[in-house]
Amino acid sequence: MARILIADDEEGVRSFLADALEIDAHKVVQAADGQEAIEQLTRHSFHLLITDLRMPRVDGMEVVRHARRERPETEVIVLTAFGTVDSAIEAMKLGAFEYLQKPLSGPAELRLVVQRALERRELLALKERATREGAEDVPLSYGDPAMAPVEEALRKVARTTATVLLVGESGTGKEVAARLLHRLSERAAGPFVAVNCAALPDSLLESELFGHEAGAFTGAAQRRRGRVELADGGTFFLDEIAELKPELQAKLLRVIQERRFDVRWVAATNRDLHALIEQERFREDLYHRLAVFPIELPPLRDRPQDILPMAECLLARLGRQFGGAPPAIDEEARAALAAHSWRGNARELANTLERALILSEGEEIRLEHLRFEAPTRSSAPATQRLSDLEREAIVNTLEFVRGNRRLAAERLGIGLRTLYEKLKRYGIE
Repeated sequence: MARILIADDEEGVRSFLADALEIDAHKVVQAADGQEAIEQLTRHSFHLLITDLRMPRVDGMEVVRHARRERPETEVIVLTAFGTVDSAIEAMKLGAFEYLQKPLSGPAELRLVVQRALERRELLALKERATREGAEDVPLSYGDPAMAPVEEALRKVARTTATVLLVGESGTGKEVAARLLHRLSERAAGPFVAVNCAALPDSLLESELFGHEAGAFTGAAQRRRGRVELADGGTFFLDEIAELKPELQAKLLRVIQERRFDVRWVAATNRDLHALIEQERFREDLYHRLAVFPIELPPLRDRPQDILPMAECLLARLGRQFGGAPPAIDEEARAALAAHSWRGNARELANTLERALILSEGEEIRLEHLRFEAPTRSSAPATQRLSDLEREAIVNTLEFVRGNRRLAAERLGIGLRTLYEKLKRYGIE
């Protein structure tokens, strides 16, 4: 259901338009002239404005300008009498979606144009949200060698149209990888549409993915385009693909095989699809359609060089949400963060930092502010003595970089001189 504003000085035209659209369960507000339309637009938001161009007090062109300036999210359809098409074209240059000539041929034409305008509004909203969310994404990696093969694989496959399957534990950055793949591809200007198969109930998932026709079920007053159709010309990301029910797996397989839409398919899962196939809970033919180019994302515990830079990036974002600058992390807390196993990956790291930010009240984050959800790499409790924790972090890091002390200092986020002092203090050769 959409909120639609109709502006026309002819009461008969307004009533005809309102009746035709209210049948489709839209909420319609009427304005008798341009001034009343502007007042409505000032007080309320609308999905769609339908306005005549010739009206008393304020003409329709000024209404269109006001809508573009004050309510850019509102789609616009203009009505024009025979012989004033030039004015309608001028309105379209200002951003109007379409124009209809009076007298209208019938309600069917009106409903079709309205449906198309609302669908474009939904698509633009999806693209804007994807762009906004994408701009806030944590980078896929901060230079850890374990991520180099992943980034190289994404760059190579981005140049193709191959379907990509991203596998890895929850919180390893599969959606971040999908967005990076989209940005690197020739489809970067198109929509990036994501659906989490585990986040929606079965009753809504099919409609969300594939859409529905009017009357398909109770409450379906009009045709709805699915997310797959809205991704036409772009990338469609199916997260938690293993949660898709068998009947929807079959329908998705048909959609992919029939190539109904110009869509780049990217799927992701944290489950063992081979095991699910053996259990007959996931279709093998769908797996082979999705796993044309599989990429595995390593867990955060295998990417130690990413931990502290990711923590700082997440902390900066959390600081903005709390309305202040991000606090610093002292050396003891940095050592503890670097030593932790992060079995929950980036999500656990974000939760830990948010708690620390609250406990520190915006001041410097210290070890006492950290509350870990899982054991450290050595399985020792997070409350172990700080000296033991710090020594363990240094030893683990040195082993990972094969004794390169400069790299170890960089990974630990401390100066080289400080590292030498700690090596001497703890008797580490």
